[in-house]
Parts: sequence; C-alpha cells; structure tokens
Amino acid sequence: MRFIRDGIRDGLFEPNERLVETDLARQIGVDRRVIRLALARLEQEGLVVITPNRGARVRRVSDREAIEILEARGALELLVARHAARHATEAEKDTLRQHVLAMETAVSAGNFIAYSQANGAFHQALQQAARHETAAQLLERLRSQAVRFQYQSIVVAGRAPQSLAEHRAILAAVEASDPEAAELAMRLHLDGVIAGLRETMAENRAVAGL
Repeated sequence: MRFIRDGIRDGLFEPNERLVETDLARQIGVDRRVIRLALARLEQEGLVVITPNRGARVRRVSDREAIEILEARGALELLVARHAARHATEAEKDTLRQHVLAMETAVSAGNFIAYSQANGAFHQALQQAARHETAAQLLERLRSQAVRFQYQSIVVAGRAPQSLAEHRAILAAVEASDPEAAELAMRLHLDGVIAGLRETMAENRAVAGL
C-alpha cells in the first residue's frame, strides 16, 4: 500500500488516473487481492475513488477543498511549531538544519522536486521534535492530500526562495527555543503556501479559459 500511497503523494499517479489492480500487482510483485485491499484502504483515506464495474482512480481534489486542507493543516502546524520550539533537542535542531541546507542546495540547483522533498522532510522532523501525538496523527492524514499541491505552489515564480527564507525563520525560532516566534514564522510560511497555491489555481483557470 505504501508504494501506491507514495506514488499518489509524489505525483507518480495523476488525479483521475486509473489504478489497474493487475498492473499494480505485477509492478509491486504481490497478489491482486493485496492490491484490492490496499485500494480499499486508500479510498478510506480519501486518496482513491472506487466505482463498481469501473475500478479505482486517483481522487481529484477540488480547488476549494485543496485550500481548506491547507488551512486545516495550518492550524495544526502552528501547534507543532510552538511545541517544537519548546521541546526540540540539540540533535533534532541539527536535523532541521540539515534539511534547510538541503533546501538551499536544491534552490541553488533549480531542482524544485528535490526542494519539495526536503521541505516535506523538514516538516516531518519538526513534527517529531514537537512530541504532540494527536497533531501528528491528524497531520498525517491531511498531508495525504496536501502534498500533491505543495510542488505546484513552490514553482510559482519566486516562490522557492521565499519559501526557503520562511523555513530559515522557523528554524531560527526553534533554535532560540522561542514558541511565539516559531508560531509566527510558521503562520507566515503557510500564508505563503496558500497564496502560491491560489496563484497557481488562477493561472490554471486562465489557461483553461474559465
């Protein structure tokens, strides 16, 4: 199931793309029944839609739902940032620094896929440092949907350098063990993510002539 879930999150499988049980079973090297169970589970997670006699497809999320998902995630990420600033160990702070360094390297190389991956790793490390299990569980489900939109918002002209600056601010607040500053830095970051996504959506509508 992880292969399919990660494929949806990373864009290997596109919205509305058919997920053929026999093809997936052959690709992964498992029995078709395992794939059927995995798809049923992913439908419960909101990643897949299964239609009788037509099979499974990657669920397309509407623009409105995408914004709502990021807004809901934002409320939890503020909590995570505050708790991470309170509880992060020196080793965890160093891990966050390494992820920011990876983001800097990706921006310098113009590799936005690598940037998106480092971005996700930073947020996961921040979540671990926060030690807030309820927030972690809720965020995991929201990220199942939200990750597909992060790459779109990052590639908006100028967005990656700005996003990098926002992550540096979050890191600085956590390093200083300043919960208020960490929450504010995270708020500014997520406002930027949502603004970038709105811009991308507007551009897509313009191209489509809507």
